[in-house]
Amino acid sequence: MRDMLGLMKQAQAMQEKIQAMQAEFERLDVEGQSGGGMVRVTMSAKGNLRDVAIDPSLLNPDERQILEDLIVTAHEDARRKAERLMEEKMQGLTAGLSLPPGVKLPF
Repeated sequence: MRDMLGLMKQAQAMQEKIQAMQAEFERLDVEGQSGGGMVRVTMSAKGNLRDVAIDPSLLNPDERQILEDLIVTAHEDARRKAERLMEEKMQGLTAGLSLPPGVKLPF
């Protein structure tokens, strides 16, 4: 029974750490780029888009499709960076746990 109480305390502490980390992910910004930096997007590590910056030279109506593609590519770049950041942070948090392979936190 004593082991169960200790396990429950560990689970509660882990839940609190995960909640704190999720709040931190909302505050952390990542930037994605495309077109050699001509299009940049900034988003939270949780994926909320905060800013889009476009080089004025791309604001040609004849190149609208190129600009749209660059925005999508920059957003994808930022999303990948956010995923890597979250994985790195979660690895540090779960380092002492013996989780089964493939389990991702937060659930």
